[in-house]
Amino acid sequence: MHFTSNYVTCAGREIHYTEWGSQHQGTVIAWHGLARTGRDMDELAQHLAGRWRVVCPDTLGRGLSQWSADPGAEYTLAFYAQLAAELMDRLGIEQAHWVGTSMGGAIGTVCAAGLAQPQLKGRIRSLVLNDNAPRLAAPALERIKAYAGSPPAFATVSELEAFYRQVYRPFGWLSDAQWRRLTETSTRRLPDGRVTPHYDPAMVRQFIDHPNDYELWEHWDAIDIPVLCLRGADSDLVLPDAVEEMQRRGPGSRGLFRVVEIPGCGHAPALNVPDQLDLVAGFIDGHEQAAAGRRPVSALHP
Repeated sequence: MHFTSNYVTCAGREIHYTEWGSQHQGTVIAWHGLARTGRDMDELAQHLAGRWRVVCPDTLGRGLSQWSADPGAEYTLAFYAQLAAELMDRLGIEQAHWVGTSMGGAIGTVCAAGLAQPQLKGRIRSLVLNDNAPRLAAPALERIKAYAGSPPAFATVSELEAFYRQVYRPFGWLSDAQWRRLTETSTRRLPDGRVTPHYDPAMVRQFIDHPNDYELWEHWDAIDIPVLCLRGADSDLVLPDAVEEMQRRGPGSRGLFRVVEIPGCGHAPALNVPDQLDLVAGFIDGHEQAAAGRRPVSALHP
């Protein structure tokens, strides 16, 4: 299954996205993590593209999307949600299922709640949070800020790949080909010829200028759609106490929340192996069946 590479202007910024299964009406938006790119979603998009149109954006300041001219104001969840709203409008997406890894899950939470972008209320049909929660562990955030805010540079792409293999070991198992693709799709060359991760280091200002940006309980409480959380069993970012609170509040209190722990992964599962792909596809397809009246919603949350 092939994809297309595309660009669209949202909120005055050029956003890059890949699109799979464009012949389908039903849509899944798959949004990557903090320092990553939409190409992380290739395996998931290919898995879903036989039935779904799958749109995988590069967030502002990442991958092939434009970097922000106003980092303090635009590297925020509220602005990312605005970009998402305009992206959906530009692409004619009335409703979509949302799969988000880490930061992508936080953006999905904000979009699904409809508090920051009221025009999105009711347009997100279901939400998959890949190792994300409305409260994140502070020590893990400090770890992420430490490596994301000061990206290293290397003389060769092979050295950068070795760095990625180390820092992203918690993703779980990846084949050699997948590690190579991860590297090649998230590499940029500096003026001095060295290579470095393909994102704007200023995006880490989100944590400095907006230290509470990822405290999302208000948004969580407003969500009334099915939510699946895939928690890396060894995650240091999404802790069990946060998941327990998710079960008591918002969609959890309405019987719309399910959590599955992914063995062999920390933060965050790579969504690249059959068990993980089938979990996501089964959740989305099950919600479609429930919405069509062929399956009770409660059956999605054993």
